[in-house]
Amino acid sequence: MYDIRRLNEDVIYLGCSDRRLKLFESAYPIPNGISYNSFLIKDEQTVLLDTVDKACSAQFFQNLEAALDGRELDYLIIQHMEPDHCALIEDVVSIYPELKIVCTTKTVALIKQFFDFDVESRVLTVKEGDTLKTGRHEFVFTPAPMVHWPEVMVSYDKTDKALYSADAFGSFGAINGNLLDTGIDFEKDYLDEFRRYYTNIVGKYGAQVQMLLKKLSNLDVKTIYPLHGLFIKENINKVIDKYDIWSKYEPEEKSVLIAYSSVYGGTENAVNILAGRLADRGIKRIKIYDVSQTHSSYVLSDAFKYSHIVFATTTYNNGIFESMEHLLHDIAAHALQNRKVVLIQNGSWAPTCGGAMKTILETLKGTEIIDESICIKSALKEEQLDELDVLADKIVQSIGNI
Repeated sequence: MYDIRRLNEDVIYLGCSDRRLKLFESAYPIPNGISYNSFLIKDEQTVLLDTVDKACSAQFFQNLEAALDGRELDYLIIQHMEPDHCALIEDVVSIYPELKIVCTTKTVALIKQFFDFDVESRVLTVKEGDTLKTGRHEFVFTPAPMVHWPEVMVSYDKTDKALYSADAFGSFGAINGNLLDTGIDFEKDYLDEFRRYYTNIVGKYGAQVQMLLKKLSNLDVKTIYPLHGLFIKENINKVIDKYDIWSKYEPEEKSVLIAYSSVYGGTENAVNILAGRLADRGIKRIKIYDVSQTHSSYVLSDAFKYSHIVFATTTYNNGIFESMEHLLHDIAAHALQNRKVVLIQNGSWAPTCGGAMKTILETLKGTEIIDESICIKSALKEEQLDELDVLADKIVQSIGNI
């Protein structure tokens, strides 16, 4: 049975949610599922904006047929060629062979990589500032390369003042009835997964996000329609502010994130004591993760959030304990910048993980290692408590006003 939602007189939501998928892109846990958003504009001409993942193909085609209600499909606007959005392009073309595909030149090359149908005869390539008028609606196209693939573009509907934003401003999480952010508590129920999506999917490309934000600053946007997650109406300024902060690699929180791995509890004991010392000195909203128990995507998200990060781990095979090593490489791959870092190492007979951690973190622009002096030999000793006090004082001084 079809499941379509009319957003206004002309715009119909055709998307669907997948709550069965465990890992988005085979990498990121999605305990609350994921949505794949697609839209149909019924004007003098009909326009489909993107398709969905193959997992939702049956639902999508029922939705599209019901929404068209006997009309032909005139245009397919392709904003992003990742398969969770482009998987059904060839099937759409086979059902509606007369349609025109609207996309960037780089998108054409990717269509040919994914599919074998004749693209050239039906493609209409667009560049910065090009428009498509379909009757009452007029779309203006803006390339957004590397947010987060090179072919990405966003589409602005001048009539509705709506931004169809591709993967920008998206989020993990299925649609739970409410399509708009007006139906939820944004800070409580949405922001964390909104941040985790940005930092893991787009986070490396801060400079490109800044370029897109500058282009969008000239538009009067009343609603944002991303390809994943809720539609943004009430919190537009908030989400743009967050993207501005994250893409400049500025912390949201002047506080401490502690990421640790511990084999027999010695390192864990040390970070718990340190966290208590920090709290006693007035530091609020401290966050601690056992990185062997928590997926790195969550820790990475909070690494973008916090100003100061403590990495504490054990020497293992003459290097870094594997879960911590994975996290550090993940953080480096996403090009986190401008953080104050503390390193704590443990090693029963040959502590070497501190130097190995430092080697990875020194590749990150603007990262300052403010302390690497604490070395635990199997278990923290009473005489080292003074060292933790000194370290806590140093972190507090670095944070500044509390």
